[in-house]
Amino acid sequence: MVKLSVIVPFYNVQQYAPDTLKSLRANTREDFEFILVDDCSRDETPEILARAERELPGAVLVRHEQNGGLATARNTGIDRARGEYLTFLDGDDWLAPGYYPQLVAAMDELGCDFVRTDHVQCTGRARSVHRVPQGRRGVVLNPRAAILPADRSTSVDYAYAWAGIYHRRLVDRGLLHFTHGLRTAEDRPWIWKLHREAESFAAVGLLGVYYRRGVASSLTQIGDVRQLDFIRAFDQVIEETARDPEADKLLPKAVRTYCAIMAHHLGSIERFEPAVARQLRSLSAGALRRLPQDVLAQVLDSMDPQRASRLRRVRRRPAAARTVAA
Repeated sequence: MVKLSVIVPFYNVQQYAPDTLKSLRANTREDFEFILVDDCSRDETPEILARAERELPGAVLVRHEQNGGLATARNTGIDRARGEYLTFLDGDDWLAPGYYPQLVAAMDELGCDFVRTDHVQCTGRARSVHRVPQGRRGVVLNPRAAILPADRSTSVDYAYAWAGIYHRRLVDRGLLHFTHGLRTAEDRPWIWKLHREAESFAAVGLLGVYYRRGVASSLTQIGDVRQLDFIRAFDQVIEETARDPEADKLLPKAVRTYCAIMAHHLGSIERFEPAVARQLRSLSAGALRRLPQDVLAQVLDSMDPQRASRLRRVRRRPAAARTVAA
């Protein structure tokens, strides 16, 4: 039986894929499988993955006929996974040797639905440790109780799918798949759903994932229309949270996070192409009007004046249609 399925999407990462695959080789075990999803790469990534399929123990190579984005590639991997546990890695990141056996051991010991881990962020040669915003470590907790408070960073703000391990029962319950086609912020509806609907989780202090920031091909570095998918992602968070039995408690947190991300993008609007910048403003205006206005008023009053003023100005603009073109 496969103990762990590792889902690794790749798209045009020929510069980084060899390091990623080398780190996977340092994490092999006879009951681990590595599902390598080529999301229709157009550089030398397919050739690199073809070699890995032959040389990496447990490798399973899956190729997309057309590019679907990270969320869709992860879903492909979930559908192919056979493991009792699942985890994720991005095709431009890497692992410490022996990390996955430690992660599996932690999951075995805790026996919960999912476990979240710290990680190392790498920007050029700089390294910094980023920790799960959860003070209690190594104990099983209620995921729903970790969503609040609204005015502090909590577990739903630490949305990295690869910073953790997930029990197969989450797949069976329909909680592990991502929203098809989201090009960015795909982790946000996903992490909120996990925390609203899963039954148990834990945070542990394992450090083993090295997250590469500042990659030129990353969507976080590209100011094109795909970045605007954060609107779709957070609209989903709001809509699903509004249907929750505890919506009155949880919506202030969801709205505050949405507003913070929106203000961030509007505050760096110069990095977007002019047409995309106009669309960002109008889509943001529509999003702000769709939010529950009483909750929005409270959130804006509690934000710092600069961000609140930025959002209030945008809210007065004409709103565009809700759909973002791919």
